[in-house]
Order: sequence, then C-alpha cells, then structure tokens
Amino acid sequence: MDSFTAIDFETAQVYRWSICQVGLVRVENGIIKDEINILVQPPNNYYWNRFTDIHGITSNMTRNALTFEKVWHQLEPFIKGQNVVAHNSFSFDFPVLKTTLEYYGMQTPEYEKHCTYRIFRQNLASLCELYKITLNHHDALSDAKACGELFLKYLKNEKL
Repeated sequence: MDSFTAIDFETAQVYRWSICQVGLVRVENGIIKDEINILVQPPNNYYWNRFTDIHGITSNMTRNALTFEKVWHQLEPFIKGQNVVAHNSFSFDFPVLKTTLEYYGMQTPEYEKHCTYRIFRQNLASLCELYKITLNHHDALSDAKACGELFLKYLKNEKL
C-alpha cells in the first residue's frame, strides 16, 4: 500500500458531530500529493471552552465557515474506497466522521481503516518527538501530516 489518506478532526464539544476543523493529507506513492485544511462551522456554532482551550478554534473563527454537509463533497473522494489512517482513529476520528455524517443524514462510505496509535502504542506528541516529526498538536492539518509521516515509516518498516 503506497497510497492512503491521513485525516484528523477537531471538535467544538464532546459531541462527536461537532466537527470544527478537518485536516486531510493524501499520500500517493509515498509522497504527499494533496492537503486540505478546512474550518467547519459546528451545529449552532457552539463551543465548549474546554475544547477551545485545547485547539484554539473559536466561534468567531467559524462564524462564516461552511457546515460539514457543505464541505463533505471535498473530502469524500479522499475517503470513499480509500485506505484511511488517523491517530487513535477507532476511538475518535472514525466515530466522529460516522456520527457527523449521520447527524446530517448522509451515508458513511466504505473505506479501509488504519490507526497509528494501534500500530505504535504511543501518543502522537511522543511519537513525533521520537521520530523528529514537526507537530503543532491539535491543529487538524498538522496532526494529519504527522500521522501520515508515521504511517509511511510503518509501511517502510523504519526503525530508530
């Protein structure tokens, strides 16, 4: 497998359907070919302060952003029928995508799921420090890029 999509979501609240940022990186033949970084207006543009403290995204930043169902067409080709990887994906990112699509009455596409947390058994920040990967943690695009780099290392069987 030399082509995959790395993805990360940030949410505005504890509710899985409250996506406020999507970061996506498309890797083809081991090279990043495309990046998507989208601020998304969560339902009612409502944030819990605790979540803003984590990722720094506020309702003012997403006031004029599109809601998820209006940006899904940009993301779906990178997910549907693809190998998709995220960090801690089975506990967070994949349920967030599924729940958000359900919230908006949309079908969840079929795709192959991979998780760098399950592969490496460490948190993203520690792995990035270990492998000297640049990370602006809890920025969705930075997290997706880091996850993509880790998955590439795994695919190439690189060891330190």
